[in-house]
Amino acid sequence: MAGAGNQRILLVTGATGKVGQVFLRRFLRDEAWSDAQIRVLCHNRVMEAGERLQVVRGSISERNVVAEAVRGVTHVLHLATCKETPEDVMDVATKGMFWLLEACRLSPTFEQFVLIGGDAAMGHFVYPHPVPVVETQPHSPYAGCYALSKVLEEVMLQQYYIQYDLNGCCLRAPWIMDKDDFRYTLSFGDDVFGGPRWRDLVGAEKADECVANGAVPVMLDPAGAPVLRNFVHVEDLADAILAALGHPAARQQLFNICMDEPVDYRIMADYLYETRGLPSLDVPTPFHRTWLDNSKAKFLLDWHPEYDLARLIDAAWDFERRADDPRRIWYPG
Repeated sequence: MAGAGNQRILLVTGATGKVGQVFLRRFLRDEAWSDAQIRVLCHNRVMEAGERLQVVRGSISERNVVAEAVRGVTHVLHLATCKETPEDVMDVATKGMFWLLEACRLSPTFEQFVLIGGDAAMGHFVYPHPVPVVETQPHSPYAGCYALSKVLEEVMLQQYYIQYDLNGCCLRAPWIMDKDDFRYTLSFGDDVFGGPRWRDLVGAEKADECVANGAVPVMLDPAGAPVLRNFVHVEDLADAILAALGHPAARQQLFNICMDEPVDYRIMADYLYETRGLPSLDVPTPFHRTWLDNSKAKFLLDWHPEYDLARLIDAAWDFERRADDPRRIWYPG
């Protein structure tokens, strides 16, 4: 499967997920990459090969599978991840990434490694962040194996910069929204996407009342102020990946990729009341305000997110789901 001549081949892990599907659509119609082939490494969910799409099947935790996938590749986009699944997370996040990096450093065709990280490595709203979170802030993962895995990924990539001068970059994203995701993050029902689980915080009776009248939660911090929480739309993240691929300023850099401002739950609720007549309910929580700073990505990559709060809300509420596109959550948030 070696590339021929100057053929550019991009290997994508996690290609069947939310980000992978949107990115592949964007990549295949990007004129700057019109001569490039895509190779995907699939395990549980499989894609069909096409004119510009090659498929390698197997587990990312197996060295021979990864070596086959990386052979002849020029660029790697590592999207594969696990959530709170201790039995799998280290095979994917640590062992799998190690085999990827090892194969890349030994490959004569390799040019760039792009990792999609997460603000779980910074603890996002679990810990107080009195100032905006920038790329130089020390890691502070919250409890659990998922947040730990995001730290291990970033640190492993950084060590390959030091040990082998590997050309890589990490795009650190907060919660990634697509289609009607944001609407379901605010549901008081059992169909809530991610956390907090509002029903558990207010009780079943109040939650049922909120479901009936369409109310949305206003998350409050321990001081009673509305929480600021960071999001990014999947289209903006795909833009950032395309901006970083092959960009000399991305070399060995970490970038926060997020909306220009975090979602203020009070402003969000006011907008939904003004535009759609939806009531709201204040919900005290132990969570804290955070502000992920994306200035570095805008300065070095000339990347600018298109989604602000109003567009994020409108896109989620106006989305009409097709009958052949059931709401399916591969990971809970």
